[in-house]
Amino acid sequence: MIQIANLQYGWTLFTKPLMKANGWTAADVGWGITIFIALETWAMPVCGYLIDKYGLRPLMTIAGFMCAAGWAGIGMTQSLTAMYLLYAFAGFGAAIVYCGSIGVALKWFPDRRGFAAGIIAAGFGSGSALFVALLTNWIATYGHATTFLYTGILHGLLIVAAAQFLGGTGIPLATPALAGKAVLRRQTQEFTPPEMMRNIQFYWLWAMMLMMGIGGLLATAQVSLVAGSFGISAQMLTLSLTLNPIANGTGRFFWGWVSDNIGRERAMLIAFLIQSASLASVVTFGATSPLLFVISMAMVFFTWGEIYALFPSALADFFGGKNASANYGFLYPTKGVAAIVGGGLAAQLFQSSGSWGPAFYGSAVLALVSAGMALGLMKMPLPSKR
Repeated sequence: MIQIANLQYGWTLFTKPLMKANGWTAADVGWGITIFIALETWAMPVCGYLIDKYGLRPLMTIAGFMCAAGWAGIGMTQSLTAMYLLYAFAGFGAAIVYCGSIGVALKWFPDRRGFAAGIIAAGFGSGSALFVALLTNWIATYGHATTFLYTGILHGLLIVAAAQFLGGTGIPLATPALAGKAVLRRQTQEFTPPEMMRNIQFYWLWAMMLMMGIGGLLATAQVSLVAGSFGISAQMLTLSLTLNPIANGTGRFFWGWVSDNIGRERAMLIAFLIQSASLASVVTFGATSPLLFVISMAMVFFTWGEIYALFPSALADFFGGKNASANYGFLYPTKGVAAIVGGGLAAQLFQSSGSWGPAFYGSAVLALVSAGMALGLMKMPLPSKR
Protein backbone atom coordinates (compact mmCIF):
# COMPACT_ATOMS: atom_id res chain seq x y z
CA MET A 1 0.00 0.00 0.00
CA ILE A 2 2.89 2.37 0.72
CA GLN A 3 4.26 1.79 -2.78
CA ILE A 4 1.06 2.88 -4.54
CA ALA A 5 0.75 6.03 -2.41
CA ASN A 6 3.03 8.15 -4.63
CA LEU A 7 0.96 7.31 -7.68
CA GLN A 8 -1.79 9.50 -6.25
CA TYR A 9 -0.38 11.74 -3.55
CA GLY A 10 2.99 12.39 -5.19
CA TRP A 11 1.32 13.56 -8.41
CA THR A 12 1.01 17.16 -7.22
CA LEU A 13 4.83 17.51 -7.29
CA PHE A 14 4.84 16.67 -11.01
CA THR A 15 1.98 18.95 -12.10
CA LYS A 16 4.00 22.13 -12.73
CA PRO A 17 6.97 20.33 -14.41
CA LEU A 18 4.55 18.50 -16.73
CA MET A 19 2.74 21.74 -17.58
CA LYS A 20 6.02 23.55 -18.26
CA ALA A 21 7.64 20.77 -20.30
CA ASN A 22 4.63 19.96 -22.48
CA GLY A 23 2.62 23.16 -22.58
CA TRP A 24 -0.32 21.52 -20.81
CA THR A 25 -2.85 23.49 -18.77
CA ALA A 26 -3.80 22.94 -15.14
CA ALA A 27 -7.03 21.31 -16.33
CA ASP A 28 -5.08 18.95 -18.64
CA VAL A 29 -2.94 17.73 -15.77
CA GLY A 30 -5.93 17.70 -13.40
CA TRP A 31 -7.78 15.30 -15.67
CA GLY A 32 -4.75 13.00 -15.47
CA ILE A 33 -5.19 12.29 -11.78
CA THR A 34 -8.95 12.13 -12.33
CA ILE A 35 -8.48 9.31 -14.85
CA PHE A 36 -6.01 7.51 -12.57
CA ILE A 37 -8.41 7.59 -9.64
CA ALA A 38 -11.30 6.55 -11.87
CA LEU A 39 -9.45 3.40 -12.96
CA GLU A 40 -8.11 2.77 -9.45
CA THR A 41 -11.68 2.83 -8.15
CA TRP A 42 -14.00 1.69 -10.93
CA ALA A 43 -11.87 -1.39 -11.57
CA MET A 44 -12.44 -2.57 -7.99
CA PRO A 45 -15.36 -4.94 -8.70
CA VAL A 46 -13.26 -6.70 -11.35
CA CYS A 47 -10.24 -6.78 -9.04
CA GLY A 48 -12.25 -8.36 -6.24
CA TYR A 49 -13.47 -11.08 -8.59
CA LEU A 50 -9.97 -11.78 -9.95
CA ILE A 51 -8.41 -11.93 -6.47
CA ASP A 52 -11.06 -14.37 -5.25
CA LYS A 53 -10.53 -16.57 -8.30
CA TYR A 54 -6.76 -16.52 -8.81
CA GLY A 55 -5.36 -15.52 -5.40
CA LEU A 56 -3.51 -12.57 -3.93
CA ARG A 57 0.07 -13.50 -4.82
CA PRO A 58 -0.26 -13.73 -8.62
CA LEU A 59 -2.57 -10.72 -8.87
CA MET A 60 -0.34 -8.55 -6.67
CA THR A 61 2.68 -9.58 -8.75
CA ILE A 62 0.95 -8.51 -11.95
CA ALA A 63 -0.11 -5.29 -10.24
CA GLY A 64 3.53 -4.44 -9.47
CA PHE A 65 4.47 -4.63 -13.13
CA MET A 66 1.44 -2.55 -14.12
CA CYS A 67 2.26 0.19 -11.62
CA ALA A 68 5.91 0.27 -12.71
CA ALA A 69 5.17 0.41 -16.44
CA GLY A 70 2.41 2.99 -16.15
CA TRP A 71 4.18 5.40 -13.78
CA ALA A 72 7.61 5.14 -15.43
CA GLY A 73 6.10 5.58 -18.87
CA ILE A 74 4.46 8.92 -18.06
CA GLY A 75 7.82 10.66 -18.01
CA MET A 76 8.73 9.29 -21.44
CA THR A 77 5.77 10.69 -23.34
CA GLN A 78 4.83 14.17 -24.51
CA SER A 79 1.40 13.07 -25.68
CA LEU A 80 -1.54 14.00 -23.47
CA THR A 81 -3.48 10.94 -24.64
CA ALA A 82 -0.56 8.62 -23.91
CA MET A 83 -0.15 10.16 -20.47
CA TYR A 84 -3.80 9.47 -19.69
CA LEU A 85 -3.54 5.86 -20.90
CA LEU A 86 -0.35 5.16 -18.94
CA TYR A 87 -1.74 6.71 -15.77
CA ALA A 88 -4.91 4.65 -16.19
CA PHE A 89 -2.82 1.48 -16.58
CA ALA A 90 -1.03 2.25 -13.31
CA GLY A 91 -4.42 2.94 -11.76
CA PHE A 92 -5.67 -0.56 -12.55
CA GLY A 93 -2.57 -2.02 -10.90
CA ALA A 94 -3.12 0.17 -7.84
CA ALA A 95 -6.74 -1.05 -7.66
CA ILE A 96 -5.55 -4.65 -7.33
CA VAL A 97 -3.14 -3.73 -4.51
CA TYR A 98 -5.75 -1.70 -2.65
CA CYS A 99 -8.60 -4.20 -3.01
CA GLY A 100 -6.54 -7.17 -1.85
CA SER A 101 -5.01 -5.36 1.12
CA ILE A 102 -8.25 -3.94 2.53
CA GLY A 103 -10.04 -7.26 2.01
CA VAL A 104 -7.51 -9.03 4.22
CA ALA A 105 -7.93 -6.46 7.00
CA LEU A 106 -11.72 -6.75 7.06
CA LYS A 107 -11.70 -10.56 7.03
CA TRP A 108 -8.93 -11.22 9.54
CA PHE A 109 -9.92 -8.70 12.22
CA PRO A 110 -13.73 -8.50 12.42
CA ASP A 111 -13.70 -7.30 16.04
CA ARG A 112 -11.29 -4.46 15.20
CA ARG A 113 -12.35 -3.71 11.65
CA GLY A 114 -12.06 0.05 11.95
CA PHE A 115 -8.54 0.01 13.40
CA ALA A 116 -7.29 -2.76 11.09
CA ALA A 117 -8.69 -1.18 7.93
CA GLY A 118 -7.37 2.17 9.14
CA ILE A 119 -3.81 0.88 9.54
CA ILE A 120 -3.83 -0.72 6.09
CA ALA A 121 -5.41 2.35 4.49
CA ALA A 122 -2.84 4.54 6.29
CA GLY A 123 -0.12 2.86 4.25
CA PHE A 124 -1.75 4.39 1.20
CA GLY A 125 -2.65 7.69 2.86
CA SER A 126 0.73 8.34 4.46
CA GLY A 127 3.11 6.40 2.25
CA SER A 128 4.01 9.38 0.08
CA ALA A 129 5.35 11.26 3.13
CA LEU A 130 8.41 9.01 2.92
CA PHE A 131 9.13 10.23 -0.59
CA VAL A 132 8.30 13.98 -0.66
CA ALA A 133 11.88 15.14 -0.01
CA LEU A 134 13.28 12.51 -2.37
CA LEU A 135 10.89 13.40 -5.18
CA THR A 136 11.47 17.13 -4.75
CA ASN A 137 15.24 16.64 -4.87
CA TRP A 138 15.20 14.26 -7.84
CA ILE A 139 12.87 16.45 -9.89
CA ALA A 140 15.15 19.43 -9.28
CA THR A 141 18.33 17.42 -9.97
CA TYR A 142 17.40 14.93 -12.69
CA GLY A 143 14.14 16.30 -14.07
CA HIS A 144 10.62 14.95 -13.85
CA ALA A 145 11.04 12.34 -16.62
CA THR A 146 13.95 10.56 -14.92
CA THR A 147 12.17 10.79 -11.56
CA PHE A 148 9.10 9.10 -13.03
CA LEU A 149 11.34 6.32 -14.37
CA TYR A 150 13.34 5.71 -11.19
CA THR A 151 10.37 5.78 -8.82
CA GLY A 152 8.24 3.68 -11.14
CA ILE A 153 10.83 0.91 -11.17
CA LEU A 154 11.35 1.22 -7.40
CA HIS A 155 7.66 1.01 -6.53
CA GLY A 156 7.01 -1.83 -8.95
CA LEU A 157 9.86 -3.98 -7.69
CA LEU A 158 8.85 -3.54 -4.04
CA ILE A 159 5.23 -4.45 -4.79
CA VAL A 160 6.36 -7.61 -6.60
CA ALA A 161 8.69 -8.50 -3.72
CA ALA A 162 5.95 -7.99 -1.11
CA ALA A 163 3.52 -10.05 -3.17
CA GLN A 164 5.67 -13.15 -2.79
CA PHE A 165 4.88 -13.22 0.96
CA LEU A 166 1.13 -13.35 0.37
CA GLY A 167 -0.90 -16.53 0.29
CA GLY A 168 -2.95 -18.10 -2.45
CA THR A 169 -6.69 -17.99 -3.00
CA GLY A 170 -7.74 -18.93 0.53
CA ILE A 171 -8.07 -16.11 3.08
CA PRO A 172 -9.36 -17.43 6.40
CA LEU A 173 -12.35 -15.60 7.84
CA ALA A 174 -11.73 -14.98 11.53
CA THR A 175 -14.42 -15.40 14.16
CA PRO A 176 -15.28 -12.05 15.74
CA ALA A 177 -14.80 -11.56 19.47
CA LEU A 178 -17.54 -9.08 20.27
CA ALA A 179 -17.14 -8.78 24.04
CA GLY A 180 -17.28 -5.14 25.07
CA LYS A 181 -18.37 -4.10 21.58
CA ALA A 182 -22.09 -3.74 22.13
CA VAL A 183 -21.89 -0.25 20.62
CA LEU A 184 -21.23 -1.83 17.23
CA ARG A 185 -24.06 -3.38 15.27
CA ARG A 186 -22.94 -6.57 13.55
CA GLN A 187 -24.59 -8.44 10.70
CA THR A 188 -25.07 -12.19 11.20
CA GLN A 189 -26.03 -12.85 7.58
CA GLU A 190 -23.60 -12.83 4.66
CA PHE A 191 -24.60 -10.76 1.63
CA THR A 192 -23.28 -11.11 -1.91
CA PRO A 193 -22.96 -7.92 -4.00
CA PRO A 194 -26.33 -8.42 -5.76
CA GLU A 195 -28.03 -9.04 -2.42
CA MET A 196 -26.32 -6.01 -0.90
CA MET A 197 -27.46 -3.71 -3.70
CA ARG A 198 -31.11 -4.53 -3.03
CA ASN A 199 -30.94 -2.59 0.26
CA ILE A 200 -31.23 1.15 0.83
CA GLN A 201 -28.39 1.08 3.38
CA PHE A 202 -25.88 0.45 0.59
CA TYR A 203 -27.00 3.49 -1.43
CA TRP A 204 -27.08 5.63 1.71
CA LEU A 205 -23.45 4.74 2.42
CA TRP A 206 -22.61 5.23 -1.27
CA ALA A 207 -23.98 8.78 -1.29
CA MET A 208 -22.22 9.68 1.97
CA MET A 209 -18.86 8.39 0.79
CA LEU A 210 -19.21 10.20 -2.53
CA MET A 211 -19.90 13.58 -0.93
CA MET A 212 -17.15 13.16 1.65
CA GLY A 213 -14.63 12.15 -1.00
CA ILE A 214 -14.91 15.34 -3.05
CA GLY A 215 -13.27 17.73 -0.58
CA GLY A 216 -10.31 15.50 0.18
CA LEU A 217 -9.63 14.72 -3.45
CA LEU A 218 -9.91 18.42 -4.25
CA ALA A 219 -7.14 19.11 -1.72
CA THR A 220 -5.07 16.15 -2.95
CA ALA A 221 -5.17 17.17 -6.61
CA GLN A 222 -4.93 20.95 -6.24
CA VAL A 223 -2.83 21.71 -3.14
CA SER A 224 0.15 22.99 -5.16
CA LEU A 225 -2.03 25.17 -7.39
CA VAL A 226 -4.00 26.51 -4.42
CA ALA A 227 -0.77 27.37 -2.62
CA GLY A 228 0.48 29.16 -5.72
CA SER A 229 -2.67 31.26 -6.01
CA PHE A 230 -2.35 32.24 -2.32
CA GLY A 231 1.33 33.17 -2.70
CA ILE A 232 2.54 30.41 -0.37
CA SER A 233 6.33 29.98 -0.48
CA ALA A 234 8.01 26.82 -1.77
CA GLN A 235 9.27 26.03 1.73
CA MET A 236 5.80 26.21 3.28
CA LEU A 237 4.34 24.19 0.41
CA THR A 238 6.95 21.49 1.02
CA LEU A 239 6.01 21.50 4.71
CA SER A 240 2.34 21.12 3.77
CA LEU A 241 3.09 18.30 1.34
CA THR A 242 5.02 16.52 4.07
CA LEU A 243 2.40 16.97 6.80
CA ASN A 244 -0.68 16.23 4.66
CA PRO A 245 0.00 12.53 4.07
CA ILE A 246 1.02 12.09 7.72
CA ALA A 247 -2.28 13.67 8.81
CA ASN A 248 -4.10 11.57 6.22
CA GLY A 249 -2.65 8.28 7.46
CA THR A 250 -2.93 9.19 11.14
CA GLY A 251 -6.58 10.07 10.64
CA ARG A 252 -7.31 6.72 9.05
CA PHE A 253 -6.26 4.54 11.96
CA PHE A 254 -7.26 7.14 14.61
CA TRP A 255 -10.85 7.45 13.42
CA GLY A 256 -10.96 3.72 12.75
CA TRP A 257 -10.00 3.11 16.38
CA VAL A 258 -12.56 5.67 17.53
CA SER A 259 -15.28 3.96 15.50
CA ASP A 260 -14.48 0.60 17.12
CA ASN A 261 -15.20 2.18 20.48
CA ILE A 262 -18.07 4.64 19.91
CA GLY A 263 -19.64 3.22 16.75
CA ARG A 264 -19.16 3.94 13.03
CA GLU A 265 -22.01 6.47 12.78
CA ARG A 266 -20.90 8.59 15.75
CA ALA A 267 -17.32 8.65 14.48
CA MET A 268 -18.60 9.72 11.05
CA LEU A 269 -20.69 12.52 12.53
CA ILE A 270 -17.79 14.03 14.49
CA ALA A 271 -15.17 13.65 11.75
CA PHE A 272 -17.41 14.95 8.97
CA LEU A 273 -18.37 18.08 10.92
CA ILE A 274 -14.68 18.87 11.49
CA GLN A 275 -14.00 18.19 7.81
CA SER A 276 -16.64 20.72 6.77
CA ALA A 277 -15.11 23.42 8.96
CA SER A 278 -11.57 22.57 7.77
CA LEU A 279 -12.47 22.88 4.07
CA ALA A 280 -13.99 26.29 4.64
CA SER A 281 -10.94 27.41 6.64
CA VAL A 282 -8.59 26.75 3.69
CA VAL A 283 -10.04 29.66 1.69
CA THR A 284 -10.84 31.89 4.66
CA PHE A 285 -7.89 31.63 7.05
CA GLY A 286 -5.46 29.73 4.81
CA ALA A 287 -5.50 32.46 2.17
CA THR A 288 -4.31 35.03 4.72
CA SER A 289 -1.46 33.16 6.41
CA PRO A 290 1.02 30.50 5.24
CA LEU A 291 0.96 28.85 8.68
CA LEU A 292 -2.85 28.74 8.73
CA PHE A 293 -2.79 27.34 5.20
CA VAL A 294 -0.57 24.47 6.35
CA ILE A 295 -2.73 23.82 9.44
CA SER A 296 -6.07 23.98 7.63
CA MET A 297 -4.86 21.70 4.83
CA ALA A 298 -3.53 19.18 7.36
CA MET A 299 -6.91 19.19 9.12
CA VAL A 300 -8.66 18.55 5.80
CA PHE A 301 -6.53 15.45 5.30
CA PHE A 302 -6.89 14.32 8.94
CA THR A 303 -10.69 14.36 8.71
CA TRP A 304 -11.00 13.06 5.15
CA GLY A 305 -8.77 9.99 4.89
CA GLU A 306 -10.79 8.17 7.57
CA ILE A 307 -13.58 7.49 5.08
CA TYR A 308 -11.36 4.70 3.70
CA ALA A 309 -11.41 3.05 7.13
CA LEU A 310 -14.93 3.86 8.30
CA PHE A 311 -16.90 3.00 5.17
CA PRO A 312 -15.40 -0.46 4.44
CA SER A 313 -15.81 -1.32 8.13
CA ALA A 314 -19.41 -0.08 8.17
CA LEU A 315 -20.16 -1.99 4.98
CA ALA A 316 -18.84 -5.22 6.52
CA ASP A 317 -20.84 -4.53 9.69
CA PHE A 318 -24.01 -4.09 7.65
CA PHE A 319 -23.53 -6.84 5.05
CA GLY A 320 -21.10 -9.35 6.59
CA GLY A 321 -17.38 -10.00 6.19
CA LYS A 322 -17.31 -13.08 3.96
CA ASN A 323 -17.68 -11.09 0.74
CA ALA A 324 -16.03 -7.95 2.08
CA SER A 325 -13.60 -7.51 -0.82
CA ALA A 326 -16.22 -7.94 -3.52
CA ASN A 327 -18.79 -5.81 -1.68
CA TYR A 328 -16.36 -2.97 -1.05
CA GLY A 329 -15.47 -3.10 -4.72
CA PHE A 330 -18.90 -1.60 -5.41
CA LEU A 331 -18.61 1.14 -2.75
CA TYR A 332 -15.04 2.30 -3.36
CA PRO A 333 -15.79 3.54 -6.93
CA THR A 334 -17.39 6.61 -5.35
CA LYS A 335 -13.80 7.82 -5.19
CA GLY A 336 -13.65 7.86 -8.98
CA VAL A 337 -16.79 9.97 -9.24
CA ALA A 338 -15.49 12.31 -6.53
CA ALA A 339 -12.18 12.64 -8.40
CA ILE A 340 -13.98 13.99 -11.46
CA VAL A 341 -15.42 16.79 -9.34
CA GLY A 342 -12.38 17.41 -7.15
CA GLY A 343 -9.82 17.05 -9.96
CA GLY A 344 -10.72 18.17 -13.47
CA LEU A 345 -13.96 20.06 -12.79
CA ALA A 346 -12.53 21.94 -9.80
CA ALA A 347 -9.55 23.09 -11.88
CA GLN A 348 -11.87 24.26 -14.65
CA LEU A 349 -14.05 26.07 -12.10
CA PHE A 350 -10.98 27.89 -10.79
CA GLN A 351 -9.88 28.84 -14.31
CA SER A 352 -13.30 30.30 -15.09
CA SER A 353 -13.91 32.06 -11.76
CA GLY A 354 -10.36 32.93 -10.71
CA SER A 355 -11.06 31.75 -7.16
CA TRP A 356 -10.88 28.52 -5.19
CA GLY A 357 -13.75 29.64 -2.96
CA PRO A 358 -16.63 27.98 -4.87
CA ALA A 359 -14.86 24.60 -4.92
CA PHE A 360 -13.88 24.57 -1.24
CA TYR A 361 -17.10 26.07 0.13
CA GLY A 362 -19.15 23.69 -2.00
CA SER A 363 -17.17 20.73 -0.68
CA ALA A 364 -17.70 21.97 2.88
CA VAL A 365 -21.46 21.94 2.34
CA LEU A 366 -21.32 18.36 1.02
CA ALA A 367 -19.36 17.25 4.11
CA LEU A 368 -22.00 18.89 6.28
CA VAL A 369 -24.75 16.98 4.46
CA SER A 370 -22.81 13.75 4.98
CA ALA A 371 -22.65 14.45 8.71
CA GLY A 372 -26.42 14.82 8.75
CA MET A 373 -26.79 11.54 6.88
CA ALA A 374 -24.67 9.84 9.56
CA LEU A 375 -27.44 10.69 12.01
CA GLY A 376 -29.93 9.04 9.70
CA LEU A 377 -27.72 5.96 9.42
CA MET A 378 -27.90 5.52 13.20
CA LYS A 379 -31.65 5.02 12.96
CA MET A 380 -31.54 2.54 10.07
CA PRO A 381 -31.97 -1.14 10.97
CA LEU A 382 -29.50 -3.76 9.78
CA PRO A 383 -30.50 -5.09 6.35
CA SER A 384 -32.03 -8.52 6.03
CA LYS A 385 -32.25 -10.87 3.09
CA ARG A 386 -35.64 -10.92 1.41
